[in-house]
Amino acid sequence: MKFALFLGCNIPARLEQYESSARAVLEKLGIELVEIKKFNCCGYPLRNLDFKLFVLSSARNLALAERENLNILTLCKCCYGSLKKAAYLMKEDASLREEINLDLKKEGLNYEASIEVKHLLYVLYHDVGIKTIEEKIKKTFSNLKIATHYGCHLLRPSQIVQFDDPISPSIFDQLVEITGAESIYWRTKLECCGAPVWGVNDELSIDLTWKKLKDGKNSGADFLCTACPYCQMQFDAVQNIISKKTSKNHLLPSILYSQLLGISMDVDKKRLGLEKNQLAITKIEDFIK
Repeated sequence: MKFALFLGCNIPARLEQYESSARAVLEKLGIELVEIKKFNCCGYPLRNLDFKLFVLSSARNLALAERENLNILTLCKCCYGSLKKAAYLMKEDASLREEINLDLKKEGLNYEASIEVKHLLYVLYHDVGIKTIEEKIKKTFSNLKIATHYGCHLLRPSQIVQFDDPISPSIFDQLVEITGAESIYWRTKLECCGAPVWGVNDELSIDLTWKKLKDGKNSGADFLCTACPYCQMQFDAVQNIISKKTSKNHLLPSILYSQLLGISMDVDKKRLGLEKNQLAITKIEDFIK
């Protein structure tokens, strides 16, 4: 199985442990990742500023992967949502696709909608499969309670992303429970992490994040689990801000799913990069049987 790995902007710059842990896990599962050096930003930051430039940014990436006859695997849910949305819009609107392709033609590119965009969690669940992953598990957790955070762009708009049931998703929970951890029910599970309004209304952003963190903790979670750089950084950053301004300690450390699965698959700790997370998460290893 081979994919074009789309890292986006934040992972290489701010969350390198996500890339290294994901690469390590996928390597053990026999997934080959191809690097397309000409990839650009997915266009997410432009979505409300310049519609055409947003679509063109994503379309260029789609066309580059299509030229290599490769489906795209992305680790970022914002990138996932952007690429899926652009592909959907061009499929539904022939005039838009023609307009975008005129711009792509300047680089010798053309988008024909022949490839798929998949998030890491989708690839693990559908392409690799639960059974295959279970065969690679070397260590299991015991009495570890995890609050899974799906994030907005993985589930909504559901007719575009088509990842899971947007009201009652279960894929992420099933993937977490492969490791022996318990994926708990928590009321704000499907709510936004607050990252999209950071820089616009910081107070609201912090309130949204803190609300989720408190709910996760009060619901019995030991750790939060994410699979998106924006969400991961938001949860860590807000807890650091709150702890500096008040006497409140960190509520709920967050671990990337690739790190959680990597621990269970006995991946080299250097590749998991647990020590690189903003909040200490090494104590999660105390839950290993």
